[in-house]
Amino acid sequence: MMILLLMIALSAVAGVIYRVTVSLRTVKVKQEDSFRRVVGAFAFLTLLLPGFAHAHGTVAMEEDPCVQRVGGNLVHFNAYQPQHAVTAQYCTEIPREGETFLVVDLVDPSLRTLPVGVRVVRGRSETADDQTVAYWPPTTHPDGVVRGEATLAQGLYTLIITPEGLSSSSYLLRVQQLDAAMMARQALGPVTLLLLLALLGYEFSKSTRWRNWRGVGQS
Repeated sequence: MMILLLMIALSAVAGVIYRVTVSLRTVKVKQEDSFRRVVGAFAFLTLLLPGFAHAHGTVAMEEDPCVQRVGGNLVHFNAYQPQHAVTAQYCTEIPREGETFLVVDLVDPSLRTLPVGVRVVRGRSETADDQTVAYWPPTTHPDGVVRGEATLAQGLYTLIITPEGLSSSSYLLRVQQLDAAMMARQALGPVTLLLLLALLGYEFSKSTRWRNWRGVGQS
């Protein structure tokens, strides 16, 4: 859904730029006016750029990709690797293999009175008990935090959260894996910004102010 919204926004910006370009070719408009329009498009894009970076912690709880529902109750997951980056926190994309601290926050208070167990298995299957790499038996967590540690090698893992008497939920963890879709999303904003800056520079180079400045410099 986020990618679709970004594509719609970029299409709108492209439409503005296209109309400016066509108007420059078909109507004799002052170059300063076309310059102001491109600047306006640039300003519009800067308003959209914060949405391009899918920054964790800047979205509502329900929209946070690290938040899921377990038996109708909200939980929040984070992974830490302080041996590599002391303050960094990760969700499903874990950059390196090795010792990893896994933390599940039981957001809804009702989960804190139920025994909650966590299992980490290798691969995508939630039923592959023989591939279990970490397991924390069900117990209550009055502080609302389930903590554990696991040694994760490169590959895919499934973290399964199971409250007693409720349906389970899971997170797919990617350890030291390249996510092409995420890389494309991260590159979308900078690439679009560079293209618009190139257009801005091109329009500015045709402006009267630029020509006057060059004329003064050459004289």
